[in-house]
Amino acid sequence: MPNQSTKTRTHTPFWRRFSQIFRIGQPLRAWWKLAALALFVAPAMPALAAAPAELKIDYAYYSPESLVIKRNGWLEQAFAPDHTQVRWVLSLGSNRALEYLNSGAIDIGSSAGLAAVLARANGNPIRTVYIFSRPEWTALVVRKDSPIKTLADLKGKKIAATKGTDPYLFTLRALHTAGLARDDVEIVNLQHPDGRTALVNGQVDAWAGLDPHMAAAQIDNGARLLYRNVDFNTWGFLNVREAFLKQYPDTVTRVLTVYERAREWIAAHPDEAAQIVAEDSRVSLAVAKLQLSRNDFSHPQPGAAQIKALEAAAPILIEEQLVKPGTDLNQVIESLVDVRPSQALASARQ
Repeated sequence: MPNQSTKTRTHTPFWRRFSQIFRIGQPLRAWWKLAALALFVAPAMPALAAAPAELKIDYAYYSPESLVIKRNGWLEQAFAPDHTQVRWVLSLGSNRALEYLNSGAIDIGSSAGLAAVLARANGNPIRTVYIFSRPEWTALVVRKDSPIKTLADLKGKKIAATKGTDPYLFTLRALHTAGLARDDVEIVNLQHPDGRTALVNGQVDAWAGLDPHMAAAQIDNGARLLYRNVDFNTWGFLNVREAFLKQYPDTVTRVLTVYERAREWIAAHPDEAAQIVAEDSRVSLAVAKLQLSRNDFSHPQPGAAQIKALEAAAPILIEEQLVKPGTDLNQVIESLVDVRPSQALASARQ
């Protein structure tokens, strides 16, 4: 058994031992003891996550805010006091953005809503924290001289679409409305700009377009939109790697603050925003204006509206066997949409 003196020392309250450090007449020894105590206690205290040394984020021609932010250097300005380096990575489609997130090549990336659900269902650890737009950015497109007049006419035809993206899933949903399945057509997997080229060159019969390439095909090539359905266009999601969100929640909120700045700036400066989109996407100003006209930037906070839209769209993932049998997609959607960062941003701005 320990002797009485040892027992007393062991059970002396921490506050009493702390006060004994600062006995009058022992200032130097007190500071040394305090330093030693700090070294003892520090490992047990959770560390506050500072801003990362590097912030990896995507920019995409289908995300006007990202182009505005990048052009104006607003993220670099926001994180300059932290000496955080901002690294921009171009995403040509949701599939690329989601691949980059899954591999850790980026920390924050933009995609279509249903594509994010598909990625999350198949193991991509992401959370959606912001809505960069409510777009009508996709439709089924044919050449101006195409004999195809209805969705039913697509049976047996070649359709260019980028797998894992909103246009690809839009195509499957559109075919279902005409009683057609994926096997009733030949889907040619091409990235969005290559799909436009294939359509114009007659290598495919139709293309699941994505703005600004779709707007460019309309204006520059006279392409015709065969099938439009704004409800089949899922929202523009800004996604974050789950581990990054957990480690740097304040950084994520600060990024959303910059996105809010860009969203409001686009509304106040539509012509300047169109000029940036045109220059960065290498399309005409008329194309950029058409693209922006098909975007609604007024709903930045994720929530019930997006969840409802995704729940309506999700059955296509089961029907087309794009996820494992038995996957609870409603649960996947609930785990994907994280309202906390945007709510923290809204509270801070009040």
